[in-house]
Amino acid sequence: MQQDSTRRSNRDRTEATRAQLIAAARKLFTEKSYAETGTPEIVTAAGVTRGALYHHFADKQTLFAAVVEREAAAVAEEIERASPPSLDARDALIAGSDAYLAAMRAPGRTRLLLLDGPAVLGRAAMDAIDNRHGSRSLREGLIAAMRSNTMTRLPAEALTALLAAAFDRAALAIEAGGSAEDYRAVLIALIDGLSPTRLQALRPARTR
Repeated sequence: MQQDSTRRSNRDRTEATRAQLIAAARKLFTEKSYAETGTPEIVTAAGVTRGALYHHFADKQTLFAAVVEREAAAVAEEIERASPPSLDARDALIAGSDAYLAAMRAPGRTRLLLLDGPAVLGRAAMDAIDNRHGSRSLREGLIAAMRSNTMTRLPAEALTALLAAAFDRAALAIEAGGSAEDYRAVLIALIDGLSPTRLQALRPARTR
């Protein structure tokens, strides 16, 4: 019993220290950028030793990756909360889109996920993070829509990648002062434009 209590106490301390480092790093990365933030500032802000930092993370980039992973997971949680299985496929996609745009308005999030993330970690690493979180949610929603015949059947990976890029571009534009209503309207039009009836209407009539 004593050993179990000690293990839990050690685990709690470990998780608390890790959380402190991630929170402190996030604040500094968003206020100053990744490049302008040094590890001495991070450990001071977190209230831990330099040794504690390197016990949990190999280097600043590894800590940054943990910050980005946590931010991506938070966005995915908002999307999934807004689009429960009780919604039909089309409504779930719209609700998820709204949740994504709302979640990306958290201070510093577009910088972390859409600007510094790809620059620091590389496109392949960011794609892997996205595939574990936001892109996964979008892919599942698109597949559900295709299976319910509310969306034309298309290659899921390519469709996910292109729509995700549109969502990311909208988030960046809104962050820069663009109209959230305008970008939302276009995103909804993109989603609705993929319905079988809409695509059929857009196809040119065959000449005899």
